[in-house]
Amino acid sequence: MLASASPRRRELLAGLGLEFDVEPADVDETVLPGEAPEALVARLAAAKAAVVSSRRPGDLVLAADTTVVVDGEVINKPATPEENAAFLRRLSGRVHDVYTGHALRYAGRCEDVVVRTRVRFRSLTDGEVAWYVASGEGADKAGGYAIQGLGAALVAGIEGCYTNVVGLSLPTVVEAARRLGAPLV
Repeated sequence: MLASASPRRRELLAGLGLEFDVEPADVDETVLPGEAPEALVARLAAAKAAVVSSRRPGDLVLAADTTVVVDGEVINKPATPEENAAFLRRLSGRVHDVYTGHALRYAGRCEDVVVRTRVRFRSLTDGEVAWYVASGEGADKAGGYAIQGLGAALVAGIEGCYTNVVGLSLPTVVEAARRLGAPLV
């Protein structure tokens, strides 16, 4: 059971050949005062997993939450094209962190793991920022870009798990499910 409406997470799991249902959990995603990014994504993923596992107690439930952090500040999904452009200008030529909290629930047991991937953007021109924003691809993505799409042209390199930047660290999910006694592969 995937407790997420994210099409990227669905695609990643389907890529493993898994069959699963989708049941998004509606939780308040407000950042708490002073909350560290790792704590934020862990809390939100756990809350989403708890909601869905309470309705589906016999199922393996997977929930996740992803955020982008630059200069210690969380930048989530841009609200407007202008904010998307501002995000990209801020990330241009710099390194930022992508955090994903993963929460799995099965047979009364829990596995919660936060994964961090460092992403380095190349320096972007104003024209490149305008091109990407006009594509609309980053409108519903943490940090305002999608590494698996056109946004790949913005990224100079990564350190860590690529699928974590997409929104779900597949190696982490596979290992956590195995520890819960529910092997996925």
